[in-house]
Amino acid sequence: MADPVVADPLVADPLAAEPVRCGWAGSAPEYAAYHDDEWGRPLRGGTALFERLSLEAFQSGLSWIVILRKRPAFRAAFAGFEPAAVAGFGDADVERLLGDAGIVRNRAKIEATIHNARAVLDLDVPLDELLWSYAPERHVRPATLADVPATSRESVAMAKDLKRRGLRFVGPTTCYALMQATGIVDDHVADCWRAVT
Repeated sequence: MADPVVADPLVADPLAAEPVRCGWAGSAPEYAAYHDDEWGRPLRGGTALFERLSLEAFQSGLSWIVILRKRPAFRAAFAGFEPAAVAGFGDADVERLLGDAGIVRNRAKIEATIHNARAVLDLDVPLDELLWSYAPERHVRPATLADVPATSRESVAMAKDLKRRGLRFVGPTTCYALMQATGIVDDHVADCWRAVT
C-alpha cells in the first residue's frame, strides 16, 4: 500500500511538485523563471542596474511579459546596456532602434535611455550606490498581492533624486518596480517559496 500524499504548504500541487509563487508569476513560463531566478534578489553593478532601470522605463504602459520576451533583443540593440556605449549613441542609432522590431519602438523611451546613459556617466556617485541608498531600513513582507504597494516613500524620494540628476522616465512607480526587481525591497508574498528560503 502506497504512503498517502502529504500536502506541503510550499507546494501548489504536491503531485506536480510545483512551488507556491507570488500570484503574478504563474501566468507564463517566462514569469515563473524570472520570479524564481531574478525578481527580488539583490542585484549590484552599474551596468546591470542601468539595464533594469532602462527596461522598467520601457515597460511603462505595457505588460512586463512583453519586456521579458524582448530582453535579448534589447540587450543586443543597446550594447548590453553598458552606459558608456549607450551614451555614445547618436541620431543614426535612434533611427536604427526605431526600425528594430525586436524591441519596443517608442522614440521617447529610446531617447530617454540614451539620455539616461549620459546622465549616469555624469553622476557624482556610482549608480549602484545611488540606487541602493534608497533601500528602506525596514520593509514589511506583504501577506498577499493586495498588500504590495505601487510606490513607497523611498521610491518617491528616489524618483525625485533621479529626476534632479537629469534622468527621465523615472517616476515613483517605475522606481518602486525597479526596487522590487533588484532586491532593494523584497515583495515576495508571505507564502511564496522565495519568501521562506
